Amino acid sequence: MDMGFRSKNGLILSLVLFLGLTLCTSLVFGGNFYQDFEVTFGDNRLKRFGKGDLLTLSLDQVSGSGFRSKKEYLFGRIDMQLKLVSGNSAGTVTAYYLSSEGATHDEIDFEFLGNVTGQPYTVHTNVFTQGTGGREQQFRLWFDPTEKFHTYSVLWNPSMIIFLVDNTPIRVFNNHEAKGVPFPKTQPMKIYSSLWNADQWATQGGLVKTDWSKAPFTAYYRNFNANPDHASATTAFTSGASQSQVLNAWNRRRLRWVQKYFMIYNYCTDTKRFPQGFPVECKF
Repeated sequence: MDMGFRSKNGLILSLVLFLGLTLCTSLVFGGNFYQDFEVTFGDNRLKRFGKGDLLTLSLDQVSGSGFRSKKEYLFGRIDMQLKLVSGNSAGTVTAYYLSSEGATHDEIDFEFLGNVTGQPYTVHTNVFTQGTGGREQQFRLWFDPTEKFHTYSVLWNPSMIIFLVDNTPIRVFNNHEAKGVPFPKTQPMKIYSSLWNADQWATQGGLVKTDWSKAPFTAYYRNFNANPDHASATTAFTSGASQSQVLNAWNRRRLRWVQKYFMIYNYCTDTKRFPQGFPVECKF
């Protein structure tokens, strides 16, 4: 990975981003893990604490665990604070995503791929439309996601999908239906999360396997929030009319910073994977 973010300019921009977020951004959280979610698998490996303001998922050699929202959402902003599996998390995947159901489902993915102690997590993102994915972008993070909670968000409206980390955009998937590219806008989705073993591919292409002597592995969740008012949720990030929205200048700069210093894979530049030409949306 290019470590240019350690340069003076990168550090200055990091400070500017932090100050901008501190001064200009306020997230309001109101979810409850008892009222808003149900267990999908893993039984007592999922635990809820207090009045439903903290949840943990665990993975052992027998099973992982997971949950999903009781409600469905068609557009809006979804926030969740996570603290990822610490130590040797190689082989584990913590998935946090929105999905509809069926063979032609839509899906918006965050997946956090574990690594050996001291090596960084990979943030894997993808967008499925009408049952088809293959739109992967991967990133490192500019912090240790196991030390404390950080906010991971999906902002989804009829014009675009914005992936956010601590309110910083890391990826945008725009609506290019006019150019023949499907866009998820008709199927309501539920929120899902799970912690599971994927050591056949998750860490260094499957070369590093899960060390079960370190089990159980645990991920932590708090401060879920869902804002279905996508228009108001989008205002701070975009400019333009509702059907022609683009990121505003400030957020374009933040996105470029992330993609310059922290992106490690982009399907739109993978010539080996697409020798006959890139997918249509990569041209825009």
